[in-house]
Amino acid sequence: MSHLFPTYARWEVEPEKAEGCFIIGKDGKQYLDFTSGIGVCNLGHRPEAVQKAISSQLNRFWHVSNLFIQGEQEKAAELLANAAKMDFVFFANSGAEANEGAIKLARKTTGRKKIITFTNSFHGRTFATMSATGQDKIKTGFGPMLETFIYLPFNDLDALKKAIDHETAAVMLEIIQGEGGIYVGKPEFLEGIQQLCKQFGALLIIDEIQTGIGRTGAPFAFQHFNLSPDIVTSAKGLGNGLPIGAVIGTKQLEKVFGPGSHGSTFGGNPLSIAAAIATMETVFQEGFLENVETVSHYLIEKLNNTIGALPEIIEIRNVGLMIGIETTIELPLLLKKLREGGLLALPAGNNVLRLLPPLTVSEAEIDQAAEIIQSVVKSFSKTAV
Repeated sequence: MSHLFPTYARWEVEPEKAEGCFIIGKDGKQYLDFTSGIGVCNLGHRPEAVQKAISSQLNRFWHVSNLFIQGEQEKAAELLANAAKMDFVFFANSGAEANEGAIKLARKTTGRKKIITFTNSFHGRTFATMSATGQDKIKTGFGPMLETFIYLPFNDLDALKKAIDHETAAVMLEIIQGEGGIYVGKPEFLEGIQQLCKQFGALLIIDEIQTGIGRTGAPFAFQHFNLSPDIVTSAKGLGNGLPIGAVIGTKQLEKVFGPGSHGSTFGGNPLSIAAAIATMETVFQEGFLENVETVSHYLIEKLNNTIGALPEIIEIRNVGLMIGIETTIELPLLLKKLREGGLLALPAGNNVLRLLPPLTVSEAEIDQAAEIIQSVVKSFSKTAV
């Protein structure tokens, strides 16, 4: 009997060891990990620089509280703010906490309550972030949501023009809807949101929990477009597996988050900060991000050549190393067969296979993954016949 609440539909794999792009199960089987801990281990498992930084900090102290000046927090905040070309950072424990902070910051800054988000979005599972999420399945059974959110179709600028007004505190969105199915915002939609926010005095909040820290080939996904957000949230890949989230804001918001306005006991934990610094010092190097672009092109070309023409594949979508493969195959069964073949992957939306390999993935590992995917997808074709 397990004493854990059954909140997760767990896989049959129990990890024993992980390194680089691979997880080894307790049964000795090796798996190619194209989940990266759901977009967290962007440098792969146990990268030397991150492990060294954590170990060094562990031998100094691992908690003192945010009442103390901590130089490492200042360094991490500077790296993050500079990468986003913004000004201030608040450190939290997770993506949901970061989005909670962003919602609070937007409401306090504007004095307004209404926040616009989009259908198929995902912003977290706390009450406010669950309310912000545009997916009913996340909210089932929890009663009435907060009434301050309205949901509009993604990539529909006309709908936003009708809904936004001078009572709107913010528009909150993902550049790429990750959990929703790897749907990418169109440039005219994204830039139109920014113009409307400026027109009505609303803040633009961009949720970069899954897309940030190099996942798309840029420090943040919004940087592929002509956007200057007021607030950006980050988590997942920021600590490469150590729990950390961040709210990044512009200078105009500095006084709004003054002493006593917000806080987090474990936010900016020294171990997580050490991991974040080591991660950012690696990922934000120009050569590293250029390689992400190169490898992502190789991966997409490989997928198009191996499975793109198969009847079970509807569409392959990506930005950088965030890939969605829309398919007619039942996802739970497809994912199980991939695991049996030695590849770990994720679902997204209703019928999208999601691949989030480490940003350090090699061409040889891509070849191996593509071969497994091709073999498994073809096996469904044979079954159908």
